[in-house]
Amino acid sequence: MVQMRAVVYDEPFKVSIQNVEKPTLLHPNDVIVKITTSCICGSDLHMYEGRTGAQPGIVFGHENMGIVDEVGDGVSLLKKGDRVVMPFNVACGHCINCEEGKSAFCTEVNPGFAGGAYGYVAMGPYQGGQAEYVRVPFADFNALKLPPGKEHEEDFALLSDIFPTGWHGVELSGFRPGESIAVFGAGPVGLMAAYSAVLRGAAQTYVVDRVPERLQKAKEIGCIPIDLTQGDPAEQIKKLRGGKEVDRGVDAVGYQAVAADGKTEQPNAVLEGLISVVRPTGGLGIPGLYVPKDPGAPDSNSAKGYITFPFGKLFEKGLTVGTGQCNVKKYNRYLRDLIIAGRAKPSFVVSHNLSLDDAPNAYIKFDKRIDGYTKVLLHP
Repeated sequence: MVQMRAVVYDEPFKVSIQNVEKPTLLHPNDVIVKITTSCICGSDLHMYEGRTGAQPGIVFGHENMGIVDEVGDGVSLLKKGDRVVMPFNVACGHCINCEEGKSAFCTEVNPGFAGGAYGYVAMGPYQGGQAEYVRVPFADFNALKLPPGKEHEEDFALLSDIFPTGWHGVELSGFRPGESIAVFGAGPVGLMAAYSAVLRGAAQTYVVDRVPERLQKAKEIGCIPIDLTQGDPAEQIKKLRGGKEVDRGVDAVGYQAVAADGKTEQPNAVLEGLISVVRPTGGLGIPGLYVPKDPGAPDSNSAKGYITFPFGKLFEKGLTVGTGQCNVKKYNRYLRDLIIAGRAKPSFVVSHNLSLDDAPNAYIKFDKRIDGYTKVLLHP
């Protein structure tokens, strides 16, 4: 049995580098990719903190890119040596949802659950790529070819998840060029949503967070930072606008939203804020993660995935709501070409490039939001 190094979940707040079995071709449509870059995602922290049903032994990593190392007999578009990036979604390419461009909700790769992903609890038997190698099923469909070489490595790595997911959040909101938009959360996905809104021609983009470094990043890309420690963010935004609400809103936080103190969990905080700040007949995009079960929830309803929010106000204002994980394939080739053309450089969010061996310490610092750890790229 050939082994490789990988980031393995041990218990809440602990991962380690372990030797695990190197993946092999299991189907003619598979390829094996030698990882050059894998990212730590905020979604990984949900498992890391014990806020999911993840069991010890899972190999983390759903944001993966690298070089094709082995090719199954049924693969026709890829060859050994190709540089590729994979959507975090594992999808078959031929079920009804995949045919409609909704690859995040593939019905074949993970029966009983809407969609599959690498290295994530309940998302199928697909080992993560925070490792030296990863197996890519349905590879012709799931792997996006990149120009050879090492140029744009940081930017292309973000095509696996956060750049498309940020773009998707804006899309879900129904955004149109020239509109105003408020993005709650200035983590990597929130900053990507704000950046996407700027690229797509937003008149004003407001970004809500409580971490000064994140708000500064938002300001640097032309957004208006809103510090939630200074009062109700919806009211702050409306005050800046002479009492007017915004056209669209994006929830880039999800179920672990906190109150202004940064410590008290309030799962409905962002949803309430968005309903308050978006104008009647406007739209909400919710790419922030919400889960069916939360073992660490602050109340019994939230533990079962039940979130209370003012549905009456939502109805009164006639707001539209778009939710769900990003169909990365819907966007990634176009965002790739924006990067190649020099029109987009999403890597401004990257704070650290580290070796795979540094992952355990990186998880600690990223989870605590210390030492400037915002977006970490791992290189085996």
